[in-house]
Amino acid sequence: MSSSLRPGGIGLRTWLFQLIFESDTRLAKSFDIALISLILVSVTVVMLDSVALLRARHGELFYVMEWGFTLIFTLELALRLYCLDRPLRYLKSFYGIIDLLSILPTWLSLLIPGAQSLLVVRILRVLRVFRVLRLMEFLGEGKILLQSLRRSSRKILLFLFTVLMLVVIFGSLIYLIEPPEAGFTSIPKAVYWAIVTLTTVGYGDITPLTPLGQFLSSMVMIMGYAILAVPTGVFSAEMMRSIREERYSDEACPGCGHEGHERDARYCRRCGTWLDEETPDPHGEKRGDEQTATQ
Repeated sequence: MSSSLRPGGIGLRTWLFQLIFESDTRLAKSFDIALISLILVSVTVVMLDSVALLRARHGELFYVMEWGFTLIFTLELALRLYCLDRPLRYLKSFYGIIDLLSILPTWLSLLIPGAQSLLVVRILRVLRVFRVLRLMEFLGEGKILLQSLRRSSRKILLFLFTVLMLVVIFGSLIYLIEPPEAGFTSIPKAVYWAIVTLTTVGYGDITPLTPLGQFLSSMVMIMGYAILAVPTGVFSAEMMRSIREERYSDEACPGCGHEGHERDARYCRRCGTWLDEETPDPHGEKRGDEQTATQ
């Protein structure tokens, strides 16, 4: 492709980078839409291929389509790595891992021949549904969601550790209280009951028989409703924080010192002072005359 065919005569790598990683041009937006459509169609094919009746009728079509998607996504990944200065860093990122997971199963299936390995190949095919996670790359809200998850990860892990301690304690107690005939034949099985009860799922395959055990079960279920609100509140707080940082800046007004302006704001919403200290106010003289006339 000659440079005359590229906008401004820019290099091929730069043009590919703007096409693949940016979306501020019509061509780049068209590329994103086409890629999103391919991802959705490929995931749909994987899901339809898991239906035995459809696989028996259209198995060959699904096979050809899957290889077509794999070749397209492999080429796309190669172009992504080509236009980056540090391709290995991208491969170690979240989206790089998803890219590999979406194409490796098809290529690995060529290296696992024989009827005895068909089960392994089917397991590998399931990994292709990870392509749908790449849709997060095209949503600004998805990036905020991932950022909120990273920020709240320690708090959520602490919450999970607390829940783990509770289910071990409640499982051990119910194991001591209930007879083996009730189904609590071991502490791990009692811990399983505690997890099911604390999460308010309530399968009913194991239930306490004694009044004390039923009272403990009631307490665990009530506690489950209260505990479930904790991670929701933590995540919501981090989500609001991420949205605020995405929309507002911490730059202070040089006139009144007010903070919390929107990132695209040019004047202070309180005193009307020009916020960008590095460049002069293009309407400075006019605004000064208006303020003088007002006074």
